[in-house]
Amino acid sequence: MRIASTFAALAACVISTAALAEPAPTLTRSTFTDVVRELRHIVTPQGVERLEAVRIGGIDQYLSIRGADRRNPVLLIVHGGPGFPTMPMAWMNTRGLEEYFTVVHWDQRGAGKTYLLNDPKSVAATMQPERFVDDAEELVSWLRKDLHKEKVFVLGTSWGSYIGLELARRKPQWLHAYIGMGQAVDSPESERRGYAFALDAARRAGNRQAIAELESIAPYAAPGKTIELKDIALERKWSDHFGGVMAYRTGQIDGIAARLSPDYADADARRVYEGNGYSQDFLFSPVLRLDFQHVKVLQCPLIILAGRHDRSVNSNVAHEWFERVQAPRKQFVWFENSAHEIMSEEPGKLLLTLVQSARPLAAAAGDVAP
Repeated sequence: MRIASTFAALAACVISTAALAEPAPTLTRSTFTDVVRELRHIVTPQGVERLEAVRIGGIDQYLSIRGADRRNPVLLIVHGGPGFPTMPMAWMNTRGLEEYFTVVHWDQRGAGKTYLLNDPKSVAATMQPERFVDDAEELVSWLRKDLHKEKVFVLGTSWGSYIGLELARRKPQWLHAYIGMGQAVDSPESERRGYAFALDAARRAGNRQAIAELESIAPYAAPGKTIELKDIALERKWSDHFGGVMAYRTGQIDGIAARLSPDYADADARRVYEGNGYSQDFLFSPVLRLDFQHVKVLQCPLIILAGRHDRSVNSNVAHEWFERVQAPRKQFVWFENSAHEIMSEEPGKLLLTLVQSARPLAAAAGDVAP
């Protein structure tokens, strides 16, 4: 018995050594995306898993529609940027939401897969803020019909919060609630506070380069004056560096998730944020003039999710507006360890918040899986 055991141990050692001697498989992007795709594949009987282009606003626009049970409420996520889609990050930060909502990611005109699908020159004339709100209205109408829903949730983040809030004002009867994340309210005031934060942080850190560069663009966001793009870029350089876009980080990094997104082919993944610059050329100046201070009443429930450290779209400005606005029901939730990228910085708390605060609104209307 002892001799047999010894031979068995030696055989196992030989097999193990032989396995180690084999050349490691070549790791490619497709190696990883195939794993991610299979792990997130929805197999539940009532599940929905779709990636398709839909005709919206006269052009084909890409949607991802995913959920464990199609009887759950629809959650449309309207991304920011402009031109910075959330679909490339969905495999990482919204997978949990798919158990409680049918999650729709939409690559807007000029962004992500939609940008790559259409001729940028032919789309250029339509790159106006109002057109995006029209697109959102048309999309929600399509979703209501296609997914057999009377109402949906719309979550607008950053630039998408302009689109989402305007849609909520137009069609409140279509929404269980409007959810604003990184909510834009008064862009000029937000810029002034972001600049003040960056300059104060630079002085406290004794960063002479930051101080000199920031002081060179003073007065920044002066009332009545247009902010030059080069000044915006410089302000963001240092505001982001001091944790204004992702808390406790020196810049935004969640976009690298696109490298492993199974929703984009290899060629598309390399160009997924190409539309970001394209979109900002048309939309960044209008974004910086946005002002919702005049909006004092909303006819649907309102939920605001705010990163405590958000300086890109100042969360304190959003909170001050929230305190004044009237809605049938409203709630404000602080995310203490987030800046502007709540979806990536605190996905667990985001899931918990939406399940506890948003989903009950749909349940009251009978719009949840049993």
